[in-house]
Amino acid sequence: MAKVAFIGLGVMGFPMAGHLKVKGGHDVTVYNRTASKAAAWAEKFGGRAAPTPAEAAKDADFVFTCVGNDDDLRSVTTGENGVLQTMKPGAILIDNTTASAEVARELDAAAKGKGCAFIDAPVSGGQAGAENGVLTVMCGGDEAIFDKAKPVIDAYARMVGLMGPAGAGQLTKMINQICIAGLVQGLAEGIHFGKRAGLDIEKVVEVISKGAAGSWQMENRHKTMNAGKYDFGFAIDWMRKDLGIVLNEARRNGAKLPVTALVDQFYGDVQAMGGNRWDTSSLLARLEK
Repeated sequence: MAKVAFIGLGVMGFPMAGHLKVKGGHDVTVYNRTASKAAAWAEKFGGRAAPTPAEAAKDADFVFTCVGNDDDLRSVTTGENGVLQTMKPGAILIDNTTASAEVARELDAAAKGKGCAFIDAPVSGGQAGAENGVLTVMCGGDEAIFDKAKPVIDAYARMVGLMGPAGAGQLTKMINQICIAGLVQGLAEGIHFGKRAGLDIEKVVEVISKGAAGSWQMENRHKTMNAGKYDFGFAIDWMRKDLGIVLNEARRNGAKLPVTALVDQFYGDVQAMGGNRWDTSSLLARLEK
């Protein structure tokens, strides 16, 4: 058992912190910007809630963060009441936010300056993956630190991999989002085409999902897409935030991402339709409007 702090109890963080307490058996203290949510977590899982990130992180062996973006992350880590104000020497900061590689490198340097360590550890698997404790975690950091952190991360993951130095986890998550964007657009176009051709989409997918076209998106999203229902996963607002990070990084490293840039624009079209909180499969709605 370790002393653990978890900062950020959104749709991902709330169950992830719960797995650290229940499955991992750790002593967990949480912080959330909306204090009532932290109190609800403590009541449900039997841990403690703290009034600030700094208070939550005091004496913790591992400090997890899972917040909205780079600025939120800086606020809860290096800000006035951030965790790095109180983390003890030797403690490890593990960031599950999907953020930039740049901020990951900043936090790595800041943690080392305090005698602590840092792992960037963005996740994939969505809300269902978080609730079921089967997330994929892509890590960046020093190997010796990763080896210490992995057994704790395992409480909410089915796959945890070290991808390279600080920032490599975030870069890998960017690749994950690049691949998803193209897959979902292709699936949306396929379903749209099939419907226009008068085919039974269920029969089509039953066959092609067992061949080279098969994917997680096809298996898990085609039914709801075909029904025109888009409340089953990662919201477009979040995806556009992620794709913005991807495209900014591509401008820095010179990568050419024409399909990703185009799909990002398509998601903008869906937002204009009022679909900000629809899941990413709602690209089909744009084709059918």
